[in-house]
Formats: sequence, structure tokens, C-alpha cells
Amino acid sequence: MEDVPAELAGHPDRLRWNGKYAESSGPSRAHPLAERALSLGMPDGGVLDLASGPSGSALLAAWTGRRVTAVDISEIALARRGAEARRRGLGPLVTLVQADLGAWRPGPDRYALVLCTGFWDRAVFERAAGAVLPGGLLAWEAFTEAARRDRPRLPAQWCLKPGEPASLLPDGFTVLDQHDDAGKRRLLARRGA
Repeated sequence: MEDVPAELAGHPDRLRWNGKYAESSGPSRAHPLAERALSLGMPDGGVLDLASGPSGSALLAAWTGRRVTAVDISEIALARRGAEARRRGLGPLVTLVQADLGAWRPGPDRYALVLCTGFWDRAVFERAAGAVLPGGLLAWEAFTEAARRDRPRLPAQWCLKPGEPASLLPDGFTVLDQHDDAGKRRLLARRGA
């Protein structure tokens, strides 16, 4: 990543995540939710990885031959992802987008899989669901309100309420799985064909 968009230069989330990622090194493995989603049948199409960080989920999707758009606010995370994709010969399949998800909007493309782990914003979730191709999958993981017992500084607006995110799915989606584990909730849902 070369140039930081002007609107992100002093963004507190960018600064916080860059600080976190600057302290870590090496590629991360794919998220188990991504592994599960990619093992299921999906239509032809790309993968949208929101709040992607430096995880290996986008690389796993590219390794399966899918085009991937990875969106994150941290240029450090995206630069690591891009370098690892090139090292593995997957660079042409991975598009990196630096953006604040609260302001970013997916284009007219639709995706066979939309994945987001470790982030929650209702409006972003609604836009993400709208970006799923018929027959495609939506895979999401975020903190629940229960996580605030162990992490009292965790803002309430970053946490799922009871029943969310499944209760927010638009008509036409079928929940394949939604379960809680260690203060987080995972959702895997398929959009009807």
C-alpha cells in the first residue's frame, strides 16, 4: 500500500490497528469460519473479506482460485497480506482496498462469499448481506454482549445483541449455523438461489 487516503490519515481506528499490526509479524492462518465456508458449495464468484487484517483467510480463498477483495483500514495489514499473496504466487487474485468500513460501499459486484471476523457494525452487515450472490454465503463473527464481562472497555456498539446477526438477515437467507463461543458469535448463512 503506497498512499494513505487523506480521510484516513488521522483516523483513530487506522492508528490503533497499525500499532497492533506493527507489533506482530508473520502471516496468520485462515480463520476457521473461512475454512468452513470455503469447504461448502458456492456459485462462481469472488470473495469479499471485510476487516481482513493480516489473516490468511483471503490467501486461502485465493489458493482455491477465487478472486478476493480484502478491505481493511490498516495499510500495514494490507501490505503484509499483499506481500504474502505475491510470495505465494497469488498476487493477481488479491485486490487490496484501504477503507473505513463505516464509509466504504461495495461496488455493483456480488460475491460468492462475504466474510467478516472480529468486527461489528449493523449498517456494514446489511450492506454485506446485499453483496452476496444468489446461492452464496455470508460468514460473520463478532463479539457478543457477554464479552463485555471480561472486557469492560469493549464498546457496547461493537457487540452483537441477542439473536444478532441472524435476526438481521434479509429475506431469502437461510441460517446454516449460528453459535456462541468464548464471547463471540459465528454466523454462516446462505442466500437463496
